[in-house]
Amino acid sequence: MAQHLKDKEAFQRLNFLYQAAHCVLTQNPENVELARFYCFTQKTITRRLVLRQDPSVKRNFCKKCCSLLIPGLTATTRQKKLRGKNRFTVIKCVLCGQSKTFLNNPDHSLWVDRDEAQLELQSSKIMEHQHKGGQKTKPAESPSSTPAAADTAQ
Repeated sequence: MAQHLKDKEAFQRLNFLYQAAHCVLTQNPENVELARFYCFTQKTITRRLVLRQDPSVKRNFCKKCCSLLIPGLTATTRQKKLRGKNRFTVIKCVLCGQSKTFLNNPDHSLWVDRDEAQLELQSSKIMEHQHKGGQKTKPAESPSSTPAAADTAQ
């Protein structure tokens, strides 16, 4: 239970750092170094506590210089058509030149967004499968539930 509270506080802190970096850059575009510091701190906390961030948040950071990628301010965004009919979005960091390429397919969904990635749905599907007779082994009975144990208890 203490681990859950610790994670909640860490995610709140990460959320604050992300919002602070975004606000600092949008209010004054010259505060790039302060925003980079916030992003670097966020990356350090995530790595130290072994937490997973949402892909939409991770896509907004440059892996090389830890800057927040805002199109038109700290990044350039281009659409490219590569490998036949596939379209890609290329985001290039203005500060260090690092580029990221993302598939631009409307039918594509991230693993995090799929139903089978949710633990609650996985556990409910397993329970349904077990109730339908999909369970191959029976659970071990406790000694108090057997008739012989009941007779000896009286």
